Amino acid sequence: MSNRVLSTGSQLPVFKKKAVVSLEKGKEFAEITHEFASAKGKWTVLFWWPKDFTFVCPTEIAEFNKKNSEFSDRDAVVIGASTDSEFVHLAWRKDHSDLRDLKFPMLADTSKSLAEELGILDADEKVAYRATFIIDPHGIIRWVSVYDLNVGRNVQEVVRVLDALQTDELCPCNWKKGEETLTAQLSLN
Repeated sequence: MSNRVLSTGSQLPVFKKKAVVSLEKGKEFAEITHEFASAKGKWTVLFWWPKDFTFVCPTEIAEFNKKNSEFSDRDAVVIGASTDSEFVHLAWRKDHSDLRDLKFPMLADTSKSLAEELGILDADEKVAYRATFIIDPHGIIRWVSVYDLNVGRNVQEVVRVLDALQTDELCPCNWKKGEETLTAQLSLN
């Protein structure tokens, strides 16, 4: 297992995984690849949680779902993922009221190969850390955030960082969309 988390500037690894995309009978599953969003010229927000049927994870997944239109408005596609199977994902979505109407796929990395390539597989538990990757339309990782297994992330911060990345300008500390960006001025003194 790689101990190094793939970081900014790295290419998103090539992958093809099953995902839960619906609760409709016969349309529950689809195959998702590394080109899922980039083929459409969109950004990707790929976020990972450790395990289905746990306590912190559904709060994050539900929050990403609430903010899905904000990501969509920014030409970004959200993909959620864990090392659980697509069948466990489906059972959890059916069981948990906050997960029934998800607007994004739940990727199943049952082989743990993608989590391992990304460097986010916990060595002891063999589950993914709470990691978030923002990937540009060219498949380049532009931002990474990794949390301990017990701590939930701030989804609004993911939206803020996506906004900043999409300006392609210098954004100061705590910058928010609509605020002034910075201009670099060289001094010859």
